[in-house]
Amino acid sequence: MTDVLRCVSPVDGRVYAERPAATDAAISVALAAAREAQRAWRKLDIARRAELSSAFVEAMLAMKDEIVPELAWQMGRPVRYGAGELRGFEERARHMIGLAETALAPLRPEPKDKFERWIAREPLGVVMVVAPWNYPYLTAVNTVVPALMAGNAVILKHAAQTLLVGERFQKAAEAAGFPAGLFQNLLLSHAQTGRIIAERQVDQVNFTGSVAGGKAMEAAASGSFIGLGLELGGKDPAYVRADANLAQAVENLVDGAFFNSGQSCCGVERIYVHRDLYPKFVEGFVELTKTYVLGDPLDEATTLGPMVKAEAAEFARGQVTDAVRAGARALVAPELFPRDRVGTPYMAPQVVVDLNHQMSLMREESFAPTVGIMAVADDEEAVALMNDSPYGLTASLWTEDPAAAARLGAEIETGTVFMNRCDYLDPALAWTGVKDTGRGATLSRIGYEMLTRPKSFHFRTVF
Repeated sequence: MTDVLRCVSPVDGRVYAERPAATDAAISVALAAAREAQRAWRKLDIARRAELSSAFVEAMLAMKDEIVPELAWQMGRPVRYGAGELRGFEERARHMIGLAETALAPLRPEPKDKFERWIAREPLGVVMVVAPWNYPYLTAVNTVVPALMAGNAVILKHAAQTLLVGERFQKAAEAAGFPAGLFQNLLLSHAQTGRIIAERQVDQVNFTGSVAGGKAMEAAASGSFIGLGLELGGKDPAYVRADANLAQAVENLVDGAFFNSGQSCCGVERIYVHRDLYPKFVEGFVELTKTYVLGDPLDEATTLGPMVKAEAAEFARGQVTDAVRAGARALVAPELFPRDRVGTPYMAPQVVVDLNHQMSLMREESFAPTVGIMAVADDEEAVALMNDSPYGLTASLWTEDPAAAARLGAEIETGTVFMNRCDYLDPALAWTGVKDTGRGATLSRIGYEMLTRPKSFHFRTVF
């Protein structure tokens, strides 16, 4: 029996979209078409690939007015912010298109008499992108566009929660005039995805999701020797030093903690504040948090939409409850947010203090509008606590001393270190993580290295 993939909207709990999963026969046809298309695509020069990829970006942007409310219905992001994801989509895509000529150019060692030597960057073949729901356009484009620019075919398997996003990608690809089969959005069950990987029907898989999902990917790929890029969980920390600009730190960290209802891969989930600033920082943080408007994401006044599922909200509420029972204090009264309801995805933002690192709220990913704040005595204590985590995606430092930030950043176990900003991906820099956050990288020149393989040419002149 064919599986049915459903998007249950967090807005009202109704099925917003449903589609049948692809049949095994359809999957085989799609993968064969991808192989065929890629053989011709890789022979196109980069300028032509760039022309078609740019048309793909334009086609996606042309659908903005439809995409923004679709996002609200599918995963709860307020419509006032929906266009921001497309701006990020455009920024990353255009940067990677512009970088391709340089990133994919042959590497030539120093000249050697009577020899011609170079290292070419060869496409991998068929790249599979397994994308999540929380930033469904941004996370997918990190791989889709550079994979195509590098000469690969792409199979997109999007999250069931954001079914319509995969279809938007497909429409943009068709409007851009990509060759048939080069880019395909496949509706797949978890079992089908696992079989494609285990049977080595693709050459690279880039997955964004949970640690458990990453382990499933590795299990499926075991013995196949295909490449895996994994961006998994996070518990991203911030450290506010004694010399920080207090107002700027408060404003940006509140946004970094609560944007997208805290459902951001690099959202700020724990904050360490020098004890000299701690009282004023907490006071300012709580007051700004109280200005959020929790409500219907289709309402322009809403600044905090529902979480993706009621179960996710209940998990985060449980973390707060457990922390309070162990001696912590929750500083925001849920009554200030009338839409907050236990048993629903609508959850008020919460700020928790008097914590320790034995509490789940400071150790396990919340992926919710909750944040824990602790006072620290000095840089050494802050770094030790920031590193006391199984995760390592980003960390932010709030200081007016760049030299101190560079020194501390070198000690922090993370893929990206920010100073005086957070929750942002710069496409010129590698997006990567350490520890249980995963392996591999997207974006920047390094992202292209993950989507190609080196091939050495060693020619000796004998005439």
